[in-house]
Amino acid sequence: MRIRHLALGATLLATLAGATPGMAGQQATPATGIAPYFQPAGTAPSTPDADGFLRRWLLLEPIVKPNRTNTVFTASYVREALGTSYFPGQFTATPRDGQIVKAAEPLRWHALDSNSFDIKLFNLAQGLGKPTYGVIFQAYTVIDVPREMRDVRMAVGSNAASIWWLNGKEAVGLFNDRRMVMDDVLSDRLTLRKGRNVIRGAVINGPGLSDFCVRFLDAEGKPITALSTVLR
Repeated sequence: MRIRHLALGATLLATLAGATPGMAGQQATPATGIAPYFQPAGTAPSTPDADGFLRRWLLLEPIVKPNRTNTVFTASYVREALGTSYFPGQFTATPRDGQIVKAAEPLRWHALDSNSFDIKLFNLAQGLGKPTYGVIFQAYTVIDVPREMRDVRMAVGSNAASIWWLNGKEAVGLFNDRRMVMDDVLSDRLTLRKGRNVIRGAVINGPGLSDFCVRFLDAEGKPITALSTVLR
């Protein structure tokens, strides 16, 4: 009975502190598999879906960054957290499927095709048996563009905060506690160069679900589908 009372007391303290049960020192749960949310990326180039959303990504297993609440995700906090280098080559190297990086603990990259327009990061972490709360996710993909495209916008939604880079330059930042809404934030007008364009993203979340979606819109606001996605 005493043990039960102690457990209930710990849960109550966590709740009063604004945490969900299990957040503090969260342990990885048994892996359940990533289907039906993802499948291994195919070998042939992928195209966006009919609405222009990019579904092929290299996703890194989550970096643990404890946060008991998402209300701390101000622009300054997010820039510092996502601008920190957690492993060598984080901002410059080209990741590969199965590659393991040396962060605080070894983390593996996974090349995946999403079965939905939104990339369900929470379900990825849960399926791999990794921490789901108080984490940072890294995302990488490459779009191959048949011709130069001017005055396009990167349209992003994420849960919670995130920053996105195009060809090494910051394109979009989403700050504060937010739910994933498609086209939540649009970049300034950008130019996609002919050929290879690299997209990197980082999503940070405390308690709750994590996901994101990315697409490009042309000068008239229509989704761009005339491109292909590769992971190289």
